[in-house]
Amino acid sequence: MKRRKILSLIGIFAASSAFTVACADNNSGVQTQTPVESNGIAGQQLTIYSGRNEQLIGSLLEKFEAETGVNIRVRYGDTAELAAAILEEGPNTPADIYFGQDAGALGALQKEGRTKAIPQNLLDKVDARFRSPEGQWIGISGRARTLAYNVNLVEESELPSSIGELTEEKWRGRIGWAPTNGSFQSFVTAMRVTEGEEKTREWLEGIQNNDPQVYPNNTTTVEGVGRGEVHIGLVNNYYLGRFKSEDPDFPVAHHYTGSDVGSMINVAGVAILDATNQDEAAIALIEFLLTEESQAYFAENTNEYPLIEGAAPPQDQISIAQINPPTIDLSDLEDLEGTLNLLRDIGAIQ
Repeated sequence: MKRRKILSLIGIFAASSAFTVACADNNSGVQTQTPVESNGIAGQQLTIYSGRNEQLIGSLLEKFEAETGVNIRVRYGDTAELAAAILEEGPNTPADIYFGQDAGALGALQKEGRTKAIPQNLLDKVDARFRSPEGQWIGISGRARTLAYNVNLVEESELPSSIGELTEEKWRGRIGWAPTNGSFQSFVTAMRVTEGEEKTREWLEGIQNNDPQVYPNNTTTVEGVGRGEVHIGLVNNYYLGRFKSEDPDFPVAHHYTGSDVGSMINVAGVAILDATNQDEAAIALIEFLLTEESQAYFAENTNEYPLIEGAAPPQDQISIAQINPPTIDLSDLEDLEGTLNLLRDIGAIQ
């Protein structure tokens, strides 16, 4: 594949990064056990390209390594850049597993034929909305789009029932957003997929016309809502928990708009790459990440939604069923470049 096609597919410039070998962290809080020598995979090496950073998943990977005896090597980096690297490396990629922060990049690899089918017994652990319809990747944890609002400045009765209502005059000067943020761009991509280009453009222009406050990321957006700089902000669900843990009286709450993309759930997930010959170890890792213990780790440590049936949501957050997110083929969120072009065209980003 030509480099230009790769960059167009992923939507940003690919860059290389050094391998990092996962190492033990005695302060991780994750208990380890003696390696299992009789499982047939002890001693195998598994190379992971991870768009999830080491702080988020390093301790889990260490635990898997300790329990199974599999030797883990991890290349940490940007989700899209690592996907582009896999496409460029072709069959010579050293990667066995791709751990993407975003479903769009997983879908891009699938559509280029760079993934392998995941066993059905593992796929069945996760709701069909949060995995590839073709069984080529699977969600490990989820994050919901939500509206964070200042409880002292917004009455519950005036909260929008749909994301479209934010273009109404009453929200002028009251909205915070972060157009350069990757999660916001995935949300816009989902709107393009579900609502079409024209309606998405109209919505973005409507927000622009309402004089929104621009923030660099979700964290600063939630901070701005808490300070009253804006009354409502478009963010992911897990940021508020960080503020509440430091200040239980932080005056911000979540509001979900129902079945439109304003309450969509995107996933971080994994795919087994086509070039691997370490299938058993790769499958064992996926099985490990979908255990009750690993899923509880995401709820308790990253405030993300576990995706296996029956798992409890993050503390003080409603369940996925209560959110009622829209059904979207998350594999279709790979066209980031089209979203970036649209955001540039309306002047939301440079």
